[in-house]
Amino acid sequence: MSIQLCHCITAKAHKEGAFGRRDFLKGISASAIAGGLAGGLLHWTDLVTANAADLRSRGMACILLWMQGGPSQFETFSPKPGTATGGETKAISTAVPGIQIASDFPEVAKQAGDIAFIRSVNSREGAHPRAQLLMHTGYLPLATVKYPTLGSLVAHEIADAAGQLPSFVRIGGGRASGGGGGFLGNEFDPFDIPNPSAPPTNTTVQTDMGRYNNRLDLLGQLEIAAGGGKLSSESADHQKLYQRAVKMITSPDMRAFDLTKENDKTRAAYGDSAFGNGCLLARRLVEAGVTFVEVQLDGWDTHQDNFARVSRLADTVDKPFAALVADLKQRGLLDKTLVIWMGEFGRTPNINANSGRDHFPKAFNVALAGAGIRGGRVIGETDATGQEIKERPVAVNDLFQTFCKSLGMKPEHENMSSIGRPIKVVDGGKPVHELFS
Repeated sequence: MSIQLCHCITAKAHKEGAFGRRDFLKGISASAIAGGLAGGLLHWTDLVTANAADLRSRGMACILLWMQGGPSQFETFSPKPGTATGGETKAISTAVPGIQIASDFPEVAKQAGDIAFIRSVNSREGAHPRAQLLMHTGYLPLATVKYPTLGSLVAHEIADAAGQLPSFVRIGGGRASGGGGGFLGNEFDPFDIPNPSAPPTNTTVQTDMGRYNNRLDLLGQLEIAAGGGKLSSESADHQKLYQRAVKMITSPDMRAFDLTKENDKTRAAYGDSAFGNGCLLARRLVEAGVTFVEVQLDGWDTHQDNFARVSRLADTVDKPFAALVADLKQRGLLDKTLVIWMGEFGRTPNINANSGRDHFPKAFNVALAGAGIRGGRVIGETDATGQEIKERPVAVNDLFQTFCKSLGMKPEHENMSSIGRPIKVVDGGKPVHELFS
């Protein structure tokens, strides 16, 4: 026997008519909750830290622009024109006297007064998976611990549990990942939006609300039946999941996912690309109360044809990045929204035989704006060839300390891992205080 509770909820009974607990739970389709949402909302309201209420009241948010593959520092924000290692890329002046960036970023150059460029970030990880995890979590991979990604940490620490939308949204993820809630639990996994131009799938109620609510009531009764007359802990988790999902899909805040609500001028400012639409959606989601949004752009692994490929990628990034910073500022959101532009490492100073650059974690770029970050400045410097950092090295844990300081999080706060080991939000390091002075 099969009972259709609604277009998305199915429960199966044995031929004897009894609901097996395991079969019943397996039979619950979560398609209505759009896949990622199913993993992203369990125990949504349960886990908050002692200082979360205060942090939430500040309405802080973060947008991570993740450049998958490792963008070349020479062709982005650390150009070295006229040198053998600098290649063919030219530099342009920015709105801030004395600061130059690569010529393929003219719109970012106009917003340089609100952006800080760190040219001396460094690590020892030159392999994509390990470096991606390091730059997303602040920790190197460890077999016994599954570290939470930055978005999950931020959502765990400062997200508003009463919010109607997911606290952590990831846009445009394809080959790139970046991890999820790790030991914090799948309730802090991201809500994935593969296509920012379309609303999330299966988030529209397909019947009238009365009938929909009746189906949910029936689901609750079946879950009690499956637990032998009481709600099991697993069923209770599902109840919370569904309640949260229903709250989301019936919320007026769902309009934030609809980019057609934006006027033509704003849409044009971000550009007509998936990444541009992702940045616009990120702004809309933050405006609607989402705490952390990650927008991913793949393609920066330029072992071949580096200069032409980076030029095309820069053309994709330039307008949206600049528009995002300007738009947040114009709407009064930049003071409370940290914008991070970064990838997993940089590219080698030496240009290989395929006109490409290889992996180089010794010195690479990160750009920051908003949430207390003082723009219009450059932190760190490499030597003339770009081979070595000669001034103000910034380690990955320094960077994560900086994120915490900007967002008001406590980096020394310890979360308990699944093996009972307390793990700090950030292990070691110090904030880059020059960014705040």
